[in-house]
Amino acid sequence: MRRTAGRTGGAVAWAGQDAAEPAPEPAAQQPPDRQAAPQQPAPQQPLLQEPLRTEFPFQLPRGYVDESGTVHRDGVMRLSTARDELVPLRDVRVQENPAYLSVVLLGRVITRLGTLPLVHDGIVENMFASDLAFLQDFYRQINAEGHTRAGVRCPHCSEPFEVELGGSRLGES
Repeated sequence: MRRTAGRTGGAVAWAGQDAAEPAPEPAAQQPPDRQAAPQQPAPQQPLLQEPLRTEFPFQLPRGYVDESGTVHRDGVMRLSTARDELVPLRDVRVQENPAYLSVVLLGRVITRLGTLPLVHDGIVENMFASDLAFLQDFYRQINAEGHTRAGVRCPHCSEPFEVELGGSRLGES
């Protein structure tokens, strides 16, 4: 009833009277025709990584109308940084009215709008409400990297569907 344990290729093999099978002989003692070929690691496919996009073009549903009456619809928004979301919290307007956060935040991340030389929160606060809602949604989409929806199953009928997981307001995830 004696047992001995030996390692073969990282696995423990038991030999002796109680063992189900005898322990295999070390590779050096096995005949050449019974030796296992050394395992080659599977060739790895190179990961094709898409370059990081930091700017995203958009087109406003109505467009911003400047003081001369020119309509600006085409613009570019960049990805938000942590600083972009933190700095507006120190703004007095945001402290007095938290709903103003989205206006200040969008003024920081919109890099171009039509032929305007500069986009700032004063421009954003004078946009039509439908354009502001569009920009808030666009901000969420590009900064959430498409991970704001989750697949779930109805508890009653077991039918699969998707739900939106995004934050309720800009700057809240």
